Amino acid sequence: MGSIGLPDKDSADIYLVVATRDELLTQQQANSDEWRGVLPAEAYVRRETYLYSQELTRDGGMTPWVLVHQPDPKGPRQILCGCESIRKRALVARDGQIEDVISHGVCSVFCSPDKRGRGYAGRMMKEMAQRMEHWQLDNGKSSPFSILYSDIGKDFYALRGWQAFPSAHVSVPALATTTPADVRLLKNEDIAELCALDEKLVRQKLYKLKTSNRTTVAIVPDHATIAWHHARDDFVANELYGKTPSVKGIMVGDRPGSRIWMYFTRVWTYLQEDCPNTLHILRLVIEDESLLDFSPASSADADKLEGTDVVRAIAACLQVAQSEAALWDMKDVTIWNPTSATLAAARSLDPKAAVVEREHESIASLNWYGSGSVTDIDWVCNEKYGWC
Repeated sequence: MGSIGLPDKDSADIYLVVATRDELLTQQQANSDEWRGVLPAEAYVRRETYLYSQELTRDGGMTPWVLVHQPDPKGPRQILCGCESIRKRALVARDGQIEDVISHGVCSVFCSPDKRGRGYAGRMMKEMAQRMEHWQLDNGKSSPFSILYSDIGKDFYALRGWQAFPSAHVSVPALATTTPADVRLLKNEDIAELCALDEKLVRQKLYKLKTSNRTTVAIVPDHATIAWHHARDDFVANELYGKTPSVKGIMVGDRPGSRIWMYFTRVWTYLQEDCPNTLHILRLVIEDESLLDFSPASSADADKLEGTDVVRAIAACLQVAQSEAALWDMKDVTIWNPTSATLAAARSLDPKAAVVEREHESIASLNWYGSGSVTDIDWVCNEKYGWC
């Protein structure tokens, strides 16, 4: 038996259900103290409502879930904990064959303090793992994988099916500088076309992978996904400064086929945490296929690439990002899972720049439902744009 008023986590009267509008609002109000960051609670709830209206999330693109206790099917139900899922377009490649699939990102896992320590979140995530395999798919189809980003280390979600994948980053400090002459500032109207081109480039790269007995997966870096991050950025900036950022990214070069660009988003830190305000690079795109690299950064390879054209171009982008970060009270610029070229570019701007392996927060995790083992999966383009 559980404590008075609260059921045992294994009770047959506990169910995972899609939250009603009122239940979603109850969850948002409950988690606002921990997640609202620099926003007042009222503005935080408005932001969450706004984010449900974006191209990525509207019309069922985002689903609110709650684990409830309901002994009487016709009676009231008590919320024990909750989370959300976001539908994401994804690609699965093996032996030169590419499949378009639907994946889901699980996020906003929250249990109110008075209900913690009773195993409710663990039960919810176990049931979510099963639900996500077939959620929003017809005719008996299944999704090959789902993802999440853990802020509580690697073990809790791994026990429920989501195995930790490489979660590294490199950072350079915010710094007001002049914009190099060959850099183009990207605005909202530029993003959709570039995202469409980026998707083509990713497909071309995946098609040419011939790694035996391994499967490669990627979340599609489409416009809906990038725009969702920018909407979040715009909302908070408008609340804090009364204006929205016009610069959404940076491009070096003007000849199609040889350009390099990146999109970014600004994150103002939670008041309760020590981490600084950070400008996150959502996605780095290198148009020249011969320069594309899915390999993780190594210090030795970064040394070899020092001074090359690709490193200078990435450094120019990061330099402008540093200036944009300083303009919006950010403390640093961070890019996830950097390549050796990116590490070399960061070092050219800050000799102390180094790859940091995250062990406790924003741990990229993947639950594989397809054939074979998750140990045979390579998750590429695992950058900030996939976060939810």
